[in-house]
Amino acid sequence: MVSSEYERRIAARFATFDQDGNGWIDREDFSGAAKALLAEFRTAARSVKGQALYAGAEAFWQGMAGIADRDGDQRITREEFVNGAVKRLHDSPDRFAEIARPFLHAALDLAAAPDGTASVEDTARVLRTLGVQDDIARSAAGTLDTDGDGRVVEAEIVPAVARYFTVSE
Repeated sequence: MVSSEYERRIAARFATFDQDGNGWIDREDFSGAAKALLAEFRTAARSVKGQALYAGAEAFWQGMAGIADRDGDQRITREEFVNGAVKRLHDSPDRFAEIARPFLHAALDLAAAPDGTASVEDTARVLRTLGVQDDIARSAAGTLDTDGDGRVVEAEIVPAVARYFTVSE
C-alpha cells in the first residue's frame, strides 16, 4: 500500500515537470526544458546534440503522457501525475528510468567533456536550468557522483532520477 506521505512527496515533484507553472504538464514543458538547456549550454537546436535533446524531451513527454494522461487531453494534471506515478511507477522504477533515459542522456551530453562525462558542476548547471534551487542542485549533483571521481555518467543519474520520482523511502 502506498502512503499518503508518498503521494504528497510525488505531488511536490509535479512542479519539476510543470516548467511554465501553468498548473499542468504538457509537451511544451518538455520542449521548454530542452530549449532552456540548449540556451544554457550555447548549443544550436539544429545541431546533433540539440536534435537529440528535443527527441529525448519528446520521448519523455510521450512516456509520461502514456502513463499519466488518463483523459487523453494532452495535459497531465497534478492528480493525474500523482495517480500515474503512484499507481503505475511505484512498483517499477525501471520503467520510469527507461522513459527518462533519452532525455537524461542528451542533457548530460550537452554538459559533457570530450570523454563523455559531465562534471559535478555542469550537472548542477543542468539541474538549475531545469528549475532546481542552487543549493539543492549542487548537493544533488554531488550525490549523483557515486564513485567520487568528480564526474556524473548516465549510469549514475538515470537510476537516481527514477528513485527520486518513484521510490517511497
